[in-house]
Amino acid sequence: MADVSTPHESTQHESTQHESTGHVSTGHPGFTRRALLGTAGAGLLAGAGAGVAGAVVLDGRPGTAAPAAGRPGGALGAARVPFRGEHQAGITDPPQARVQLAAFDLTEGVGRDGLRTLLQRWTRAADRLTAGEPAEEFDNQVALDAGPCSLTLTLGFGAILFDRAGLADRRPPGLEPLPAFPGDALDPARGDGDLFVQIGADDALVAVHALRVLQRLAAGTAALRWQSAGFARTPGAAAQPVTGRNLMGQIDGTNNPRPDEEGFAAKVFCTADGDRPAWLAGGSYLVFRRIRMLLDNWEALPVDRQERVIGRRKSDGAPLGAPAGAGERTPVDLTAQGQDGTLAIPSDAHVRVAAPAANGGAAMLRRGFSYHDGLLPDGSPDAGLLFLAFQADPRRGFTPVQRKLSRGDGLSRFLRHEASGLYVLPPGAPAGGYLGQQLLEG
Repeated sequence: MADVSTPHESTQHESTQHESTGHVSTGHPGFTRRALLGTAGAGLLAGAGAGVAGAVVLDGRPGTAAPAAGRPGGALGAARVPFRGEHQAGITDPPQARVQLAAFDLTEGVGRDGLRTLLQRWTRAADRLTAGEPAEEFDNQVALDAGPCSLTLTLGFGAILFDRAGLADRRPPGLEPLPAFPGDALDPARGDGDLFVQIGADDALVAVHALRVLQRLAAGTAALRWQSAGFARTPGAAAQPVTGRNLMGQIDGTNNPRPDEEGFAAKVFCTADGDRPAWLAGGSYLVFRRIRMLLDNWEALPVDRQERVIGRRKSDGAPLGAPAGAGERTPVDLTAQGQDGTLAIPSDAHVRVAAPAANGGAAMLRRGFSYHDGLLPDGSPDAGLLFLAFQADPRRGFTPVQRKLSRGDGLSRFLRHEASGLYVLPPGAPAGGYLGQQLLEG
């Protein structure tokens, strides 16, 4: 769960540097400052324990609190992520402390005009909520005394929506159903859906409030299909900025695609070429998986056995076989041998099976959150990872990697994939427009 291209990883991270607004040239077409720094903040830093901020600005209202550790430049509640831009917020931005994930199904007979009206209403609400202002409609004052709290709202479309809204001819080919993978135990009621929303915030009430507003705005047009709540480390909770750990205790998110790497944009964002439609330029695909961790089984293993399953030291994230003093960022040497001459990283270790070189270079931008929903009837924890992976084409990203992991990854013995969804994300809302306008009016 700590290396690139794996559907079992999250990217929890704490931001530390101030970030200003606006776009910046990075040498790569289509990059914004949000993409450059936000992606680095998702677990991709130049040195162990280093931290880089996402595109966060301060709420300029009088009475803004003094700066606090963990979010750049100001108090936790004052941090604001711009809602509009070339790409949607909530993709390259650092994971917030809390997330609400939900999917909606369109009501029978709503059609294209009804969908347009809903997206316009949601966009107006998102403009205000992400700025720390109350919604124009259905605001229940739950977050009235809170600031923006790094709130982001990210929207995706499921495959069936295109049929229900009369847009079948605009459905992109990459939105084909994911194949069945060995070991899947999927509950359809907790996956898929016509409309997907990811709502992240550094305050739980702010995230829940935003979801409640969207739900009430959708009444009569779309009904809630499923909902999941997750969490990451709260910014400032650790004495030093470090990559976060998942519920298995592993440092999680060491290697994600970096914006300074050649081909980063092509891995995460869509362009209008090949079989991808023009309306999708600047958008992305999202794979969601609810992955339960068999924590009782995992915690029964001695630490050295856990390390061999992963291929990294649990204490500092350094790859097995690395010399003393190595850390999380030390490159993985898949040829390293132990004193007995055997491979230091076992043949079925997670880092070996998930290595890009073993998967044709396939990569995804992972932005996962932990969840813990109490106990199952057998007394085991209902806990694990809300896996979110953004990519330009799941047929070349998630699907081939998950196929290989499900068949040869030793970590799979301790995981259960219980829900799944695939969504296409439109580009960011244009100035004066609404999310999804490129699809509905392009």
